[in-house]
Amino acid sequence: MLKIQEIYQKEAISKLKDKFGYKNTFDVPKITKVLVNMGIGAARENPKLLDMASADLAIVTGQKPLITKAKKAISGFKIRKGEKVGLKITLRKNRMYDFLERFTRIALPRIRDFRGLKTSGFDGSGNYSIGIKEHTVFPEIKYDKVERNFGLQVTINTTAKSKEETKELLTILGFPFEKGDK
Repeated sequence: MLKIQEIYQKEAISKLKDKFGYKNTFDVPKITKVLVNMGIGAARENPKLLDMASADLAIVTGQKPLITKAKKAISGFKIRKGEKVGLKITLRKNRMYDFLERFTRIALPRIRDFRGLKTSGFDGSGNYSIGIKEHTVFPEIKYDKVERNFGLQVTINTTAKSKEETKELLTILGFPFEKGDK
């Protein structure tokens, strides 16, 4: 099976040129970066959770995450300004393609009752966001050693100008979208 990077070079460029009428290869949309975010609101009571989630996220992505802090206080969530509330990673180039490979071909099919990705995650400027309820769908995470499941958000940033271009690019690259979804 071809890797995502090879599929882009061998198939996606020509298919996207034909469908959208690009004259130049550099006009064809491509994936520029992948952002992986994990919110850990419970880290306020148990600071060890942040370390455990950070280690798990580093294993999944191959890169050490940055700790995010609250920008402002939110009394409804009992969060103070400056508290550690999450983790984030920006993946580019080879790490990005390696992560997307494992994400689309291994992790997504392991989600219970997975019927395909929803198309509601597209924004108008070439980005696609996917939310996952459990980080344990990645095979690198040993389920018996996990004390708590964390959700994560994956945002794929492309150079596409519209939802249609982004969806076509990701479909050609092998992202499993729901059948009959527009």
